[in-house]
Amino acid sequence: MIDVARIRKDFPILNRTVRDGKPLVYLDSGATSQKPTCVMDAERDFYETCNSGVHRGSHQLAEEATEAYEDSRTAIADFVGGSADQLVFTKNATESLNVMAYAFSNGTALSARGHDVDSRFVLSPGDSIVVTEMEHHANIVPWQEVCAKTGASLRWIPLTDEGRLDLAGLDALIDETTRVVSLVHQSNILGTINPVRVVMDRAHEVGALGIVDACQSIPHMPVDVATLGADAVAWSGHKMLGPTGIGLLWSTVLDAMPVFLSGGSMIETVHMDHSTYASGPKRFEAGTPIVAQAVGLAAAVGYLRDIGMDEIASHEHRLTEYTLDRLAELPGVRVIGPTTHEDRGSAISFEVAGIHPHDVGQFLDDRGVAVRVGQHCAWPTCRRYHVPATTRISPYLYNDESDIDVAVEGILAAQAFFGAS
Repeated sequence: MIDVARIRKDFPILNRTVRDGKPLVYLDSGATSQKPTCVMDAERDFYETCNSGVHRGSHQLAEEATEAYEDSRTAIADFVGGSADQLVFTKNATESLNVMAYAFSNGTALSARGHDVDSRFVLSPGDSIVVTEMEHHANIVPWQEVCAKTGASLRWIPLTDEGRLDLAGLDALIDETTRVVSLVHQSNILGTINPVRVVMDRAHEVGALGIVDACQSIPHMPVDVATLGADAVAWSGHKMLGPTGIGLLWSTVLDAMPVFLSGGSMIETVHMDHSTYASGPKRFEAGTPIVAQAVGLAAAVGYLRDIGMDEIASHEHRLTEYTLDRLAELPGVRVIGPTTHEDRGSAISFEVAGIHPHDVGQFLDDRGVAVRVGQHCAWPTCRRYHVPATTRISPYLYNDESDIDVAVEGILAAQAFFGAS
């Protein structure tokens, strides 16, 4: 079992107090995780010892920086079962998903002008793109834009009352018109862990490309990107103990994709009237890359490996079960999403009858408890369950049952104050 007390010592921020000296209880890791000392040390060490431009310099610092950057790529790719030549560094997961979305809108535009484009990235009116009703805005809005530019239509897999995908009509929804299927592995608002392989296999049956948003799964459980069955997987570094400002895109179709951002570093040759582009990850890493962040994320990956992703998943599974049980004890509290811990992650959204989620969040904050309130970038999901917003508890490896108990005490205090208990 995970020794939470020992782990907490590696996270300096967890030692601080807030709101007039109250101990910080951080339950907002679904938004961003805290960072262990080794991650901050890795970034600092890079800047202090070998900070330089990568790939193009001929001096020692450039060689060392390039090695640190590419070694980080290899370590991170290996962490998810991929290879370095399939892993692109972006600035966040939203950009990773936009890289995929723009491949289709740009590919369609280029094809219309007579350019040679892989047909998988050319859309026409009558084609369809399929998402789900539980997606983060980052996996809805880019596809809405693609549809507006290409004439394709957007479809979505509906949800059951229990917060799971309703797959009864999957074969009719993903049909011969479908060119793209993009869905979340683990919902950031419902906590649901989706059967992505089933959906990806159906996508491939009709010749569509499959994309997975793994922002909430890769930090919390063992994930082998190859076993997901997707053509591309997007996630972010800051939710898995790494720095902000770095996202990841793993894909098996990079060389076939039209480019997103263009300029320096992503080129093969440049003439005054035309250019050709690099292959693999470099094709999508225009400009000066995020070297220090990559080094910091590699340190985070090493930290997670040392603890063990199986151990982390088991710890969160127990903590999720405990949290659901404690919330079930409270009258007037309704969990939005699965109420059992099977196929469920640790992000738990709920409403408290008679109290606005923002007031619940403020009451918890006054007691030093950091949670998330709002729509969690999932307005369609909130509308599906008829809630204006929710309060979300999202623990991680540095939390234990005592943190949940403090949160529950805060909810009880809020109910007492508002007369809602």
